[in-house]
Amino acid sequence: MLVIAALLVMAASVHGASEGQPEVREEAQSEIEKGPVISQFRENWILGELRNLRQDMMEYRNQMNLLVTDRELEVADKAMGYATNTVTYFFYLIAGAASILALVGWSTIRDLKDNVRVYAEKEMARLTSEYESRLADLERELRKKSRYIAENQEEIERTNEIHSLWLKSTKEPSAQAKIEMYDRILELRPDDAEALAWKADAALELGEQRWALSLCDRVLEVDEENAHALYQRACAWSGLGEIDNALNDLAAAIEFSETLVRHARVEEMFRPLRDLERFQALVGNDNDPAVSD
Repeated sequence: MLVIAALLVMAASVHGASEGQPEVREEAQSEIEKGPVISQFRENWILGELRNLRQDMMEYRNQMNLLVTDRELEVADKAMGYATNTVTYFFYLIAGAASILALVGWSTIRDLKDNVRVYAEKEMARLTSEYESRLADLERELRKKSRYIAENQEEIERTNEIHSLWLKSTKEPSAQAKIEMYDRILELRPDDAEALAWKADAALELGEQRWALSLCDRVLEVDEENAHALYQRACAWSGLGEIDNALNDLAAAIEFSETLVRHARVEEMFRPLRDLERFQALVGNDNDPAVSD
């Protein structure tokens, strides 16, 4: 812009000179045709302005570079501060955790590991002991149930065999054969009161009153209210001539089982007692219906 202003000023001066000096128009015209002429002063001035402009641009550029550099340094400083704070906080966190561990007695990671291992071993030992105890209880229960099942099976087999012997004894014609069946029953079940009482009945058929008396005593030692054993013992006492004992046992037998009255009326072992008033009071008169043995 300074160059254009200088050119305009120079053109104005030339135009004034041309108006004041018409006589030199032709020479001036020739000079104009040759081109504008700039003085050395103006040229130096223009170059100085251009140099100043370049210096200003360079200073502006340097200032911008300095500003960008400051911004970058500020961002880097903030990033470094953030990293430093993060590391510091992490260190505080570790220090706090270590302090807590120290308070509860675990001062080091090794202590923590050891305590965890000890706790795990104790827990495993407790669980192992508990399951071993349960397993032992289960084994005992299984053995108990197995033994109970085996005993029941044996009892069932024994009961079936005894039942079979009872059926055979009813079919035996002789008292001796019946006694053998009763002995086999007593081998399977020694405390069978019913077998002892019926064995005493068979002994009476053989005329063995003392033996029958002994067998009835064995039954009554276990069951004092066994009416069948009392009845058989009354028969044995009657066969031995022990009238009072016979009447006492007969009265006790009838008290526990009134159905024995019918059997007593026709019992051959009570023949010596039939004329006695006490016997007749116990069994009634002959007009009452009697049941055969």
